[in-house]
Amino acid sequence: MTAAAISAAPRRATPWLEHSALPGFRLAFGFTLAYVGAIIVLPLAALVARPWEHGLGGFAEAIFAPRTLAALRLSFLAAAAAAVVNVALGLLIAWVLTRYDFPFRRVVDALVDLPFALPTAVAGIALATLYGPNGWIGSILAPLGIKVAYTPTGVFVALLAVGLPFVVRSVQPVLQDLDSAYEEAAHTLGASRLTVFVRVIMPALAPALITGFALAFARGAGEYGSVIFIAGNMPGVSEIAPLVIVTKLEAYDYAGAASVGVAMLLVSLAVLIITNAAQVALSRRGRP
Repeated sequence: MTAAAISAAPRRATPWLEHSALPGFRLAFGFTLAYVGAIIVLPLAALVARPWEHGLGGFAEAIFAPRTLAALRLSFLAAAAAAVVNVALGLLIAWVLTRYDFPFRRVVDALVDLPFALPTAVAGIALATLYGPNGWIGSILAPLGIKVAYTPTGVFVALLAVGLPFVVRSVQPVLQDLDSAYEEAAHTLGASRLTVFVRVIMPALAPALITGFALAFARGAGEYGSVIFIAGNMPGVSEIAPLVIVTKLEAYDYAGAASVGVAMLLVSLAVLIITNAAQVALSRRGRP
């Protein structure tokens, strides 16, 4: 082919130059960078830069204080435990809402989103009222020696309530799009219900379950409003990390508050990296 023919041949437009309903690539990309920089990068940069006002020793002193370590331990362990339980509960609820038709199904489906719309302080007051010593549920558990409100168990219960919708809404669309023909084919070949669930359904749901776990964990680790009313906020026992940050801010210890925030950021980034790696591994495993 001659050079003239090559120049006369129609050129394939690059993806960012193709016509679309959105603005051109340069304008859209520039707005994206400006928005991400102003909303995410700059605040995180300010957070990371603030603790070093007192040097590395001040940063370590703020992080490794017994009160701070206890709060970080409670926040992340309770968030992880609640996220694990919510994965199981969220899968069950999403399965019922997707696979069965029953009266008031739409109402139940709408109630799943209630923690999204309900102010966290209102949720915390409601939980403290229910699980308090004189509450409807707390008064039943008290004679059994089970105390929920004003204990670390109360933190776990609050994080269960706020994290459940993330798992349900992550799994529900995947279940709706899952072709039942694969399940029917497995049943035809003699597979049991458990085998079909483990070998056919779970591989398709695993990435969505990991996403729901990560979202529920992230929400739980940083949750404040719905927890402080039911936790009791006893230092070293039922105090959460966000409350430690607020306490330091009230004492004008901005560097110490930023230090705790950086510690939470590092743990959250580690969890994000692990969940993303797990999703990539599962997607590669599922390829033919």
